This record gives sequence, structure tokens and C-alpha cells, in this order.
Amino acid sequence: MAYEWPLDASELFGERYPQMVNTGLPADDVDTVRAAITEMWADAPGGWVHEWSKLAAAYADAGSHEQAALAYGWAKFPTLANESKSTALSRQLEQYRLAAPGFGVRFQRHVLELPYRGGTTDVAVHLLSPFDLPAARPVVLASGGVDSWKMDVHQLMVLLATHLRAQVLVFDIAGTGESTVPMTGAGGAELVSGLIRHARTLGNGVVAHLGISMGGYFSARSGLGGEVDAAVVLGGPVEAAFGAARKAAFGMDGIVGNAMGFDAPPGPEELAARRQEFSLRPLLDQDRNGPMLVVNGADDVHVPQHDTLVFQGRRDTVVNLVPGTGHCAVSKLPEVFPTIIGWLDRTLAATAEPVR
Repeated sequence: MAYEWPLDASELFGERYPQMVNTGLPADDVDTVRAAITEMWADAPGGWVHEWSKLAAAYADAGSHEQAALAYGWAKFPTLANESKSTALSRQLEQYRLAAPGFGVRFQRHVLELPYRGGTTDVAVHLLSPFDLPAARPVVLASGGVDSWKMDVHQLMVLLATHLRAQVLVFDIAGTGESTVPMTGAGGAELVSGLIRHARTLGNGVVAHLGISMGGYFSARSGLGGEVDAAVVLGGPVEAAFGAARKAAFGMDGIVGNAMGFDAPPGPEELAARRQEFSLRPLLDQDRNGPMLVVNGADDVHVPQHDTLVFQGRRDTVVNLVPGTGHCAVSKLPEVFPTIIGWLDRTLAATAEPVR
């Protein structure tokens, strides 16, 4: 189930340009694609998928498979609303796997069968680890968000694996990427719980959870619930972002509506009611959390400052609202991500026994 909706491609470039050039694509190439795109959904010259795929194919022909995977990632952005977007995702995976020998870390791909609402569902995961992985190391469970998925955040995952000298298990949250089930709070959390259980079998039993953007909602949930030994929330919505009166920006209503499984644009009341089901207020009112690091940019247009500052004063919790940057502090990631890695390294080193 999927649908298209009115979306201004130029506005997306205005918002996402720092992310495009900070994750591995040359600015000159991004600028060329930006100048060529005039329409969001048409799979034709001037269309988003067409122009990004054209760049990706050029990278692939030159043997630059990792850059091809990044460009196909932008071709399928922000959601799989039609067949051409799904095709771009398939090509991204193909190029990503071709690029794997050059990752600088060991790469494994697995499809796990996890419990889901009384049955099971398949969840594709990527496991990244240093070639000289020490014995008995923690595992970091990690994901992107509602529109930037596991292959789109690859470089950050490699940094985690190499600097922490740990295995990093990367997945798509429910309703995104290769997921075949819609995004719901409870259903998505059930899949995360299954992934946590699996991750505990891979290392020394200690598991951290890093979530970016909507992935941060699920890491906040696992951290607040004490399911993991450490949780990092980078730009995660937890409460105010789901308010009924909250106005979405840059097409986020359509992105979220697709992730939730709607096959046509939902009405404002229907979407607001579904969003409110995600509020983590019940967990925020409890005292069950493990160590947590909560980070976001102070100028985020998607997630109100409240959803970061609500963690201030909480036991075993560090809060960092970064000035001069927006959603997920993306324009300041070169300084923010080393802070995240340092916190994880110290926190996991101090963990004597895993949560059971």
C-alpha cells in the first residue's frame, strides 16, 4: 500500500542538502542533480527518481558502487510511493552489496524471522564488524528513520563499528525500507524487542540501541523501558511531535502516512489520531530506564525541543540540545557523532552485566 501526494522537490533539496553532501556525495554532483529536477514523482527527465538514478548509474558504470548506492538511496527518497521508487531501492541494495568488499569492515546480510502480532515477519538486517573484532564485545542495534534507511546511514554505522570495535546490527524500522509491515508503535517495538534478543546472542550479551530520527523514537522506547544496556536517541520524537495540533513540514505527513500503511492520503483527524498512539508519555512517567544519551538540534522543524528537553533531570540520562543546527543535528554531525561514540564507549565499558 502506498500513495503519492503533492511534494515540492525544491523544498526537499533546501532541507536535505546538508544530509546529501555530508553522507558521501560530492557537492558538485548534488548541485547538478538539483538543477535538473523539476518534479517529484514523474519517472522521466526532470523527475526526482530519473535524475538521481541517472547519477547513480554513472557511478555504477565507473565502479563507484558505494556512491551509486548513496545516489540510488536518494532516488527512492523519501518513501516507496510507486514502482519506480521500489526499483531504485532494489538497485541501491544491488550496488551496496557490490560495494561491500570496500567497506573496511566485515559485512554480513541476514533475513531474520521475528515474532510479530501472533505470527512472524521477515526482517532484513546488515551486520557490520571490524575484521579484528575482539572476543566478547557488545553489540549496537541501530537504525535510521522514516525516510533515511539502513543503507543511507552506512557511513555512520561503519564509524560505530570501527571506533567501538563492536558489531553493529543495522535494520529498517517498521513501515520503511525492506520492512513488509506498517509502522505502528506497538508493532514496531515488538520487532525491536526481537532484534534485541537476537543481538544478545551475537556478542557478550550487552546491547546498546542507537536510533536516528524516527528510529530514535524506538531507541527512546527501548531505553525508557530498560530493554537495553544503553540507548542513544538522535533527533527522536517522543511526545510533543505527535500532538494533534502539530503541523508537519517538508512533506512529512505523506512520508509518515506511507510508513503507516495508508494507500491514500489520510484525513488530518485520522492521521492525528494515529500519531497520538505513539506518545511515550506512559514510559516517561516511569523510572525504568537504563543509561541514555538524548541529542538533537535546537532548530529542528520536525521534532519540538520539548522532546529532547523532557529528558533533562532524568536518572542516568545525558541531554544535549545542539545550537545552530536542525533535525538530528545533521549539519554538525562531524562533531556530534564522535560525542555519541565516546559516550557509548564509556557507558558500555562500565556495564558489568547485561540487562536480562
